[in-house]
Amino acid sequence: MKAYASAFALFVTWCREAGADAMPANPLTVAAYVAHLADTGRKPATIDLHVAAIGAAHRAGGFDNPTGSEAVKATLRGARRALGTRQTRKAPATAEMLRKILRKTPDTVVEQRDRALLLLGFAAALRRSELVALDVADLERVPDGIIVHVRRSKTDQEGAGQEIAVPRGAKLKPCEALDAWLKASGITAGSVFRSIGKGGRVSADRLTDRSVADIVKRYAAAAGLDATLFSGHSLRAGFVTSALAAGADVLKVMHVTRHTAVTTLQKYDRRARAFDDHAGRKFL
Repeated sequence: MKAYASAFALFVTWCREAGADAMPANPLTVAAYVAHLADTGRKPATIDLHVAAIGAAHRAGGFDNPTGSEAVKATLRGARRALGTRQTRKAPATAEMLRKILRKTPDTVVEQRDRALLLLGFAAALRRSELVALDVADLERVPDGIIVHVRRSKTDQEGAGQEIAVPRGAKLKPCEALDAWLKASGITAGSVFRSIGKGGRVSADRLTDRSVADIVKRYAAAAGLDATLFSGHSLRAGFVTSALAAGADVLKVMHVTRHTAVTTLQKYDRRARAFDDHAGRKFL
């Protein structure tokens, strides 16, 4: 909803400057806006988001959807041809990378929070929005680890809820890191991951999803890696890549990631097994 509202607001501003009506919008106006987005270097996925937002706003207002017109579709096809549709994928934060990053992390309150955030985000393959939305009440303790209750997610807009098992682990030990953070912060209820002020004072304010990306980038840079290659999604992608490289069953991976289609994981599997039985192994 936030993304659609922001995208539609930009369309309204553009229409105002162009002297065109934003609601209801003429299909040619939307087509011209698509061309404008392409000309200013917006990625195809971003353009698709803007078009979807315009369509949603018109449906909600009881107007005909201008984005379904051939003029808009043709302009979209042209934009995709001109820009290309290949997505820029961020590097996965794999298990090996996390071990390297966290090997020399000091035990200040900030580092304890960050360690818990990185390891829980990785172990539960959480989206960054899901990670910062967690409350203490969403963490169910069981003998083998923690059941993380995700109340709402990208693929669960109606809030039916999803459960993810996080084992205690013998190497990265995500549950241990989480317990250490909660003990150090004194958090017993409310949001799990919060901002920290001067002097190590833990705020009541919940971290934003942008904070997750900043933390991942900061620790990647500290480990001597190129921070621009990483994002908040790197934790989720890292779990998939690590699991598939370790030979985990795809369906078991999907239990954690909550993907609904095996094909979604194929891009990770191709990367994880890129050198397995390589065609040129015997002669290169």
